[in-house]
Amino acid sequence: MKKTTRDEDFFMKNSELSMEFSRYVLEHPEMDDILTEDKVVIFLPEYDPELKKFNEEMAKEIEAEGGKVLYVKVKQLSPRITSRLVGVEVGV
Repeated sequence: MKKTTRDEDFFMKNSELSMEFSRYVLEHPEMDDILTEDKVVIFLPEYDPELKKFNEEMAKEIEAEGGKVLYVKVKQLSPRITSRLVGVEVGV
């Protein structure tokens, strides 16, 4: 099994946060007003200090280059749910 680098690990974690944030935005249409194409969404996960620091550094680079950043603080992620099906009966 291939070992991942720290950056690859952070990329995967940010991808997961991005997918979850997309779901959150779909459930909260009022977010459309602050989400604009000219802003880069930067996640600040309070539960993962290493990732938070990495993302803060990335945000500083973006802002230093004149980019706009939208910070999204995340206190925690709930456990992953593999299926939302309830009361399943399978018959043959």
